[in-house]
Amino acid sequence: MKRLFIFSILIWGLNAAYGQLATPLIQKNLQIYNDVMRQLDMNYVDTLNYQDLTETAINSLLHKIDPYTVYIPKREDENLKMMTTGKYGGIGAIIMQRDSAVYISQPYAHMPAAENDVLAGDKILRVDTFDCQKKNTKDVSDHLRGKPGTVVRLVLEREGELNPIVREFERREIHLPAVGYASSVPYTTDSTGTHSFGYILFSEFTTGSAQDFLLAVDKMVQEQHIEGLMIDLRGNGGGIIDEAIQIVSYFVDKGTTVVTTKGKTESSNRSYTTSTSPIWRNLPLVILVNDQSASAAEIVSGSLQDLGRATLIGQRTFGKGLVQSIRPIAYDGHLKVTTAHYYLPSGRCIQAIDYSERQKGNQLKKDTAGGILPDIVMNDSEKVDITYALYQKHLFFDYATRYHRLHASIASATEFELSDEDINDFIAFLDEKKFVYETQTGKYLKELIDMSRNEDLDTATVALLDSVCTLLQPSYREAVIRKKEEVKRVLASDIVERYYYQEGRIAYLVKDDKEIARAKEELYQKISR
Repeated sequence: MKRLFIFSILIWGLNAAYGQLATPLIQKNLQIYNDVMRQLDMNYVDTLNYQDLTETAINSLLHKIDPYTVYIPKREDENLKMMTTGKYGGIGAIIMQRDSAVYISQPYAHMPAAENDVLAGDKILRVDTFDCQKKNTKDVSDHLRGKPGTVVRLVLEREGELNPIVREFERREIHLPAVGYASSVPYTTDSTGTHSFGYILFSEFTTGSAQDFLLAVDKMVQEQHIEGLMIDLRGNGGGIIDEAIQIVSYFVDKGTTVVTTKGKTESSNRSYTTSTSPIWRNLPLVILVNDQSASAAEIVSGSLQDLGRATLIGQRTFGKGLVQSIRPIAYDGHLKVTTAHYYLPSGRCIQAIDYSERQKGNQLKKDTAGGILPDIVMNDSEKVDITYALYQKHLFFDYATRYHRLHASIASATEFELSDEDINDFIAFLDEKKFVYETQTGKYLKELIDMSRNEDLDTATVALLDSVCTLLQPSYREAVIRKKEEVKRVLASDIVERYYYQEGRIAYLVKDDKEIARAKEELYQKISR
């Protein structure tokens, strides 16, 4: 009863705090929840976990609203810190789930995991005393993270090693870089020779990220004398709106309205304008976007498009026109709550999904007019070919693990290339792994055949379908050879990452990226006008 008494006092306190602001409807529903908890406490046959029940109720309530309004209890302070600053206490590595195990997917350069010989492909058996077998990535991540300076002990299983490997080292404050890569890239024409354009991969809008962007671009301008700039926001899910405004301010006049927000409260209604003079007012701009560019990334790309300052290339963006604010709540928790919609300079709100329909019990539909349509649309339809099949089975990743074990070093990230002999070795690796290339069409036909056996089809028709199904199981050896250049590119990028980390992978991929190539053409047209 003690817990229930405390809970009742909390509910009473919330009601009192609302005072005149609390509507009768809110008071009624709080009272209903309070009475349900009281009846459970007095009558339910087993002992109840009130904290778990309350969090479940809160999370279910918020799920009914939208996916961006979430409860963050005190124990998840590290997640909140990473969300807003890009910093957390940990080992500095991405992990991934495979079947019932968790693996190191990508250690970050110059961070504890990489500095202590924790490698991509290592299977995590134990973190300190926590057994990681049959656990998910969240469980393992919660134990990998911790206060900087504390010691973590990892027990790892590594390909090619008979016995488990133990690594023990201190956690550090990990700061994920907002600028994943920045460098000049050449563009050569027969008539005007070679030009230098800047390329910057910008990953997230966290505290201080606009300053990181400024320093990276300034270095390219001052040292590499770039004539135009490509900003790559593909896969950028957004973040802090003020950082987005600051980045836009580098390219447009002081006092320019970038975005306005409109919500329920007066404080939610704001107009964001640039407060400083531009640094690169006339630097030609191209922005790369895709269907995973969202929120603050859409503010930057959409406003610069509306203002006629940048050309957008890629695919229609995600369409997240909702603004979240982080509010403190009882017992040191936080609520990340949607408080407004944002509107670009042209007046458009790019929100693609109306989440109010969820509360009405209706199925959510994505508005095909939502998001930002690039000026130059490039097809990026997902292929379900041999490359996709190998990626889905983690076979590029596994071969890169083996390659790294057998080769002490490789050429630089921009010069490394796989030979035809390497591709033959990769095919032998697929043989060893007993890879079966099952096409999506083949899978669907198998389901159709299984259904046909229970219907009134004659045996000859079923046999015909079976024979067609056999034809839809192509030789993966022939498929790899047919798509050799594409397979080489994806496989080589995985290998390069083992030696030169994420920056090396990007440097390798930038060379042959079709959208970057198109962006260079567009920048050349801009400087030639």
